[in-house]
Amino acid sequence: MPRIRDIAQICKSKNAGPFMVTIDVLFEDPAIYQKVKATGVLNAALFSRLYGVAEEDVLFTPYDTASAFKATLPRLVPAGDIGDTDVYGAQQHAPLLEVEIPL
Repeated sequence: MPRIRDIAQICKSKNAGPFMVTIDVLFEDPAIYQKVKATGVLNAALFSRLYGVAEEDVLFTPYDTASAFKATLPRLVPAGDIGDTDVYGAQQHAPLLEVEIPL
């Protein structure tokens, strides 16, 4: 089964303020995007499990026009706080890369 890292052209994360992080997954091929979307694997519940946050705190949005998914969720440690290991939020997408998509 392919993983996100195998089929998405871009998977990145960044801060959305000091208390939130945004993760973007973009597909070059709209047909692949539609297939991924149809599986239902990418959703708020998945981000909740991967990142240890409440599902109701995840804003998950598919963007058909851009063949992309966006998830915004709370950071477990605020950016720059004691214990923060990724002040820019640029490495938070890593757990998502291993997610398998049944295509």
